[in-house]
Amino acid sequence: ESSTMALASGSILTTHVLNTANGIPAAHLGLSIHRADSVHSEWNFVSTGITNSDGRCFNLLTSETFTPGIYKIRFETGDYWNKLGEVGFYPYVEIIFNITDPTQKHHLPLLISRFSYSTYRGS
Repeated sequence: ESSTMALASGSILTTHVLNTANGIPAAHLGLSIHRADSVHSEWNFVSTGITNSDGRCFNLLTSETFTPGIYKIRFETGDYWNKLGEVGFYPYVEIIFNITDPTQKHHLPLLISRFSYSTYRGS
């Protein structure tokens, strides 16, 4: 537990993905972080990550890589279901959100099944 907290301590953005269809963490799910460029109306790549065996991913956005703005996390849910030998309805899930205060931690859990997903701002 202390190593988990140490990993997350410098992280402004974390996530936790749960496979609610099977009641397990969504382990080894790929994701990427992007920041909106309002001048050019495009998304700029920031970082990638893969959830650990507990479905968690830390250090997606650190104080060194942070600038205030609109971000998105793209979760590769289609690849995840394919690895389980299943077919999901959503090839990926994108969550778009605004971060203005680097002193706050932002935790975005994602609950997935093959035919639905849900998210919220966690703590």
